[in-house]
Amino acid sequence: MNSIFGISLLFAPLIYGFGFSGTMVRNVPAVDDRKSVMAGTRGMTMMPIGVPKVAYKMPGNRGGEWVDIYQRLTRERIVFMGSEIDDELANQIIGILLYLDNENPGQPIYLYINCPGGSVISGLAIYDTIQHIRSEVITVNLGLAASMASFLLCAGSRGRRFALPHSRVMIHQPMGGAQGQAEDIRVEASQIMRIRNNIVKMYSLMTGQTVDQVVIDLDRDNFMSAEEALRYGLIDEIVLPDSEKIRSLALPPPGQAKALFAEVPTDADEYEFGKINVPKPRSGGPRSGGNYRR
Repeated sequence: MNSIFGISLLFAPLIYGFGFSGTMVRNVPAVDDRKSVMAGTRGMTMMPIGVPKVAYKMPGNRGGEWVDIYQRLTRERIVFMGSEIDDELANQIIGILLYLDNENPGQPIYLYINCPGGSVISGLAIYDTIQHIRSEVITVNLGLAASMASFLLCAGSRGRRFALPHSRVMIHQPMGGAQGQAEDIRVEASQIMRIRNNIVKMYSLMTGQTVDQVVIDLDRDNFMSAEEALRYGLIDEIVLPDSEKIRSLALPPPGQAKALFAEVPTDADEYEFGKINVPKPRSGGPRSGGNYRR
């Protein structure tokens, strides 16, 4: 499981580990001369404001450049689905899947999903591509995988469909609308019923649930926690935090919380957090801005 999120360890050397030459970024001289400061700032290469970018050196290039962080992750075979599924997003993801599969079919592709759903036809195009390519596609649910996004989450390689502990999944039947002549409305209705039946059959195959049970569960918006999605068969495993990280990030006991802002008593050697001598703040204690969100 650590291999899934091991990519986070990759970003530490992104800026300093790709052989950037000293002429790319220069420090501004600490002098009072405004002309010297302006000359130094003109020689600096600053990260653009907007879409997060990281430093990256293309193979064979002498210097580096700032690239979109999602483009950088694509080089590590990580694809994000973070907006409503439509034709444009589907074409982009399909193109990336085909390229990565052609580049190295023996390596898996990671599809991270935090998506409210979208077009069924566009989602089925992504599904068909996942089944077509030789590389296995590992799906990971971050936040919410709703509607068509839950279908794609379930479409990952069997045994390699993951979710984070506080993520949610929502399944429901396709919806649509039609207007015009009576015959045209009948044709549209028959098409959406055909799509619904196909979706039900594929959910049944991917989850192990019976067709009748899937029909009942898709009748209305059906929200599931990560544990419920695991029991239902939409995912195969819940990614739990590392126990060592939990211990290192744990808060101190309530009775000893003040030790972070005062001198440590001599008899508190067994208290790990008390070993850090943090000076007392000027205001006499921490303040809360009152800006809480849920």
